[in-house]
Amino acid sequence: MLLKQLVLINFRNFSEKKIDLNPSLTLIIGKNSLGKTNILEGIYFFVNGLGFREIKEEELLSFGKDEAIVEGVLAINENEDLLSAIKMSLIDHRISKKFFINKTEKKHSQYFDYQVRTILFSPEQINIIIGSPQLRRDYFDKIISVFDLEYKKKLINYQAALRRRNKVLELRIPVDKLREELKFWDEYLIEQGSYLTKKRQAYIDFLNSNQDLDSKKFSIVYQKNEITELRLKESFPEAVRFRKTLIGPQKDDFQIFITSTGKKNVHHFGSRSEQRLAVFWLKINEIKYLEKYFKKKPIILLDDIFSELDQNNQKIIVPLISRYQTVATTTEESVIGLIKTSKSVIKL
Repeated sequence: MLLKQLVLINFRNFSEKKIDLNPSLTLIIGKNSLGKTNILEGIYFFVNGLGFREIKEEELLSFGKDEAIVEGVLAINENEDLLSAIKMSLIDHRISKKFFINKTEKKHSQYFDYQVRTILFSPEQINIIIGSPQLRRDYFDKIISVFDLEYKKKLINYQAALRRRNKVLELRIPVDKLREELKFWDEYLIEQGSYLTKKRQAYIDFLNSNQDLDSKKFSIVYQKNEITELRLKESFPEAVRFRKTLIGPQKDDFQIFITSTGKKNVHHFGSRSEQRLAVFWLKINEIKYLEKYFKKKPIILLDDIFSELDQNNQKIIVPLISRYQTVATTTEESVIGLIKTSKSVIKL
């Protein structure tokens, strides 16, 4: 399945933009702030129904507009195309979305079943390695939610229930009464949180079964913070003191190690090149898992990463372009000669 064409109407900085995509590589060249990343986000939104930047969804709309359309043509095979579209509207300060397949409205889950998949590489993803545990949790939550809609549902449920439990902990009431008030939320959090922990562990197991990248080996340790009745009971005095739930998967972390020679924590002791390589290890395994799960080849989105690639990283990324439909952005025209494959070039 290939994406042949994308149309953006009132999306980000484009009032109307049509992009014809090469089956192999589409290279988008231009200076910063012209909308290169917005095109990639348009593709990502077309497939997933959401953007990839941490923003309010209404910011996907062009300034001053209250409606946007992202439409695409997918080649199912040589003789069959599929027209898909998402209409996004701003109603009473909230975003409403409608999903269409061949002009027939569908539920989001039905729409998603028809779509190709996407994998994004961007320089900012180094923050998965060097950033806070929250950024790592967010990364894994997004991946697992794509494969497992039940995970996404339980994650939303868990986060909402956690807020409610913390509100109860803020009440100035006798301890016995507080325990009674917390009982429902404790049981509910254990049920939802146990599922999150189980699925996170399953994905970490998959990563650890695919440790090789180029000449390096990586492994990952899941530092799980399980939520159980016993642990809630044991942490209760401190939870009352701090008026906050102190255990649970919202406290999980993930630590990556290079294990080629010894065992080196990439987050604390890795060079910038090794940290970038660790990101590529995560992303390439994301591709493997996606193909295994959905039996579909994804579209690879490369957001201005060529300027940061050293020779080792080039050896890893460039071959991907020959195996998958790729859309890449860059500010440097010299990239055109770097990649020896069929390509289309769009200059903004």
